[in-house]
Amino acid sequence: MPLFRPSPLALPLFLLAPAGIALACALPAPVRAHGAAGGAELAPGEFLMAPVLTIEGHAGLENNLEDRPRHYAIDGLIGVVMEWGLPNRGSFAIEAMIGPAFVWGEAEHFYGRVHQHDDHDDHDEHDDHAGDDDHDHDEHDVAEGHGGAPFQRVDIKGQLQARYAPNDRLSFMAEWKPYYVTRNQGEDVKGLKNEVGVGVVWALGDGDVNFALGDGLETIADGFFLSLENRTGWESDGTYIGNYTDPWLGFGFNVDKLNVTLTGGPRFYSPGSYSGLSSRTDWGGELALEVPVSPGTVLFAHWKPIYSSQGGDGWGRGWQHHIGTGVTFRF
Repeated sequence: MPLFRPSPLALPLFLLAPAGIALACALPAPVRAHGAAGGAELAPGEFLMAPVLTIEGHAGLENNLEDRPRHYAIDGLIGVVMEWGLPNRGSFAIEAMIGPAFVWGEAEHFYGRVHQHDDHDDHDEHDDHAGDDDHDHDEHDVAEGHGGAPFQRVDIKGQLQARYAPNDRLSFMAEWKPYYVTRNQGEDVKGLKNEVGVGVVWALGDGDVNFALGDGLETIADGFFLSLENRTGWESDGTYIGNYTDPWLGFGFNVDKLNVTLTGGPRFYSPGSYSGLSSRTDWGGELALEVPVSPGTVLFAHWKPIYSSQGGDGWGRGWQHHIGTGVTFRF
């Protein structure tokens, strides 16, 4: 069985921009979240503030679940990046963004959410919306029968990130990603989803590897880094979904202006008690690309496959994928 099942929406998502992204906090250089931050190196005491606009199309493919749920979205986030230069080539940066998310299929949700279609204890809360839910499920089933995902609604998505880099080889990150579901629909419940994350990246070398400039195998060690990240998520009805920790090894390099970042390793996941599942170890990685096309424009793309080797009620063995591509304008 193929890992991906094509959808009519897949092509426009990937035509939004050519391949390119730097994984947020994956490199010891100033943090770049989809190209938003991380401009020129700042001198100690120097301050820079810049408006940013990011347009991204992305898809989530949960092939390990029985009904193979999908989410597709096009996000348009506008915000600001503020960055301060510190001694020892360090920096401190704050990035804040908010904007609409045009949703097809399901809304974006925290990793590991269990889809259960039997009677839940919380269904009584939503009896007033039973008619709408029945209609949405019928529409979803018809669309799935034709290999598509219907347009659902416009949600609101945000991001607030702070990063501290005491030098050019060490970086700490804290992030809050709120997501507001604008109405009850299918598995989605109106309200505010929340995700918080913290992480640290340690570069094992100076990070300066560019194969287009003649760098060879002897320079590869300069591109390796270690990252440790923990993320926790809550659904819009307040349900605690769980948390995971990724201790991953990464490798970054350039080919002329194109930046390539590869990361991978175990994912230690602890589901919330609602799921009835025990803690487990999944495995995954990410391929991230970024290429600047002008001083203020960056094209990006990324693919993150995660494999679960354990199943359970509402959760199965197999692959999940998150794929995205887009462009960031820094003014």
